[in-house]
Amino acid sequence: MTRPTSDVQAFETHVSDADLEDLRARLAASRLPEAETVRGAAPGPRRWDQGVPLADLIDIVNYWRTEYDWQRFEAHLNRIGQYRTTIDDLGIHFLHRRSARADATPLILTHGWPGSIAEFVDVIDDLANPEDSDAPAFHVVAPSLPGFGYSDKPATTGWGTEKIAAAWVQLMGRLGYDRFAAHGGDWGGNITTVLAGRFPDHVLGIHTTFAEAPPGLTTDGLTAIEREWTEETHDFWHHRAAYAKQQATRPQTIGYSLVDSPVGLLAWILDKFAEWSDTSDSPFETISRDRILDDVTLYWLTRTGASAARIYYESHNSLDPDLRVDVPSAITIYPRDIEKYPRPWAQQRYRRIVRWGSPETGGHFPSLEVPDYFVQDLREGLSAVLAAD
Repeated sequence: MTRPTSDVQAFETHVSDADLEDLRARLAASRLPEAETVRGAAPGPRRWDQGVPLADLIDIVNYWRTEYDWQRFEAHLNRIGQYRTTIDDLGIHFLHRRSARADATPLILTHGWPGSIAEFVDVIDDLANPEDSDAPAFHVVAPSLPGFGYSDKPATTGWGTEKIAAAWVQLMGRLGYDRFAAHGGDWGGNITTVLAGRFPDHVLGIHTTFAEAPPGLTTDGLTAIEREWTEETHDFWHHRAAYAKQQATRPQTIGYSLVDSPVGLLAWILDKFAEWSDTSDSPFETISRDRILDDVTLYWLTRTGASAARIYYESHNSLDPDLRVDVPSAITIYPRDIEKYPRPWAQQRYRRIVRWGSPETGGHFPSLEVPDYFVQDLREGLSAVLAAD
């Protein structure tokens, strides 16, 4: 393990009262459309058929304006430890919590969209300093993707998943971590896959909820459940992925609304938390209003609605079909996630799957929906990975 470099600077967030008052004023002055025409549907997914129901939006907007406390989340970030460094002329923000354990393994956690570092704030301490002395411990690094949160916004094209993965290797090296484990879901899972495939000398192994198979595989020989997974994934990309096509083709256009209107930003993001979580009606069945608003407010205060959307422009459908992962891999497929690939398909790319999990509950945001299970699963998966390395 090399020594950390001086290129890393401590960072703290301190949002001004004026910025928070501006947010509240915009919320108070918001113009809302009429209610959805499926209004009156019984509680359940059907109620969200046309997007976020008006009554739900009014309720959370009122809470955001009158009760939500950003300073609580800001203080939490500062307690964990925030830093910035510059890689390829772009400022990268990250959380970093070193474990007190001498046997701790460096671990990088990568979020996706519409997530952020808010996805990991409730699990970092447990991963770094577990109460059980027999549980593995980790030096945890959780960067904000370029264009997200307190990382800089790229001013030119080129910051796709391949470049981000290379930047993560530089970032970990600057912290003294020449070899490390990696975890991610959504875009973070894509980046984790690229990390493992392109930089096996640095990556001890990976844990991911993203296991995209190479294209063109047959369903012959799959079980009924595995066939169902492929059908659900196909249905998602053909009928429920308009947001991805918009951000992949016209991120600047949607970006004006996301940066100018806090209600527009909230609705755009809340829609995905609702559809992609393992709930029967509302995402707040499993994720607190505060944690979702932490995520949305981070986008708002950093004005990153447009810059975050551009990761789709840079990388949508860009994963190299020939990329193979030979480092040990632990893969967990949650039942309500939006992409679910069967193991026979996944192992065409991930050649050393040492642990495969398929729990009974959980969706696209497991660290927020089922945090206790997520931490235990991550520990067990990475333990298997490290034992196989």
